[in-house]
Amino acid sequence: MEFVAIYITAKNHKEAKRLGEILIKERLAGCINIFPEIRSIYKLDGKIQRHGESVIIAKTRKSLVKKVITCVKKHHSYTVPCINALPILEGNPDYLRWLKKETMGK
Repeated sequence: MEFVAIYITAKNHKEAKRLGEILIKERLAGCINIFPEIRSIYKLDGKIQRHGESVIIAKTRKSLVKKVITCVKKHHSYTVPCINALPILEGNPDYLRWLKKETMGK
């Protein structure tokens, strides 16, 4: 498995767009998808929290996951952002070749 899709949550669409552009500019991801509005429910400090967030899906190489995590944590507004890598087990070979080319040099 050479490629991953990294699932990242952000406080809003503006932050998601900013983070996505940083990842592309740094060549840490070849493509970013943003879901501008999701509803999140979780427990924090013993209380159930409900609020809106945005989701970023960053497609990249597995070898870049640690760099992506470091970069997102550096630029994210959350103290503990959600950044989870999911394996891409198979895919369009042409797309995966393009993805590899777009993330070369990192």
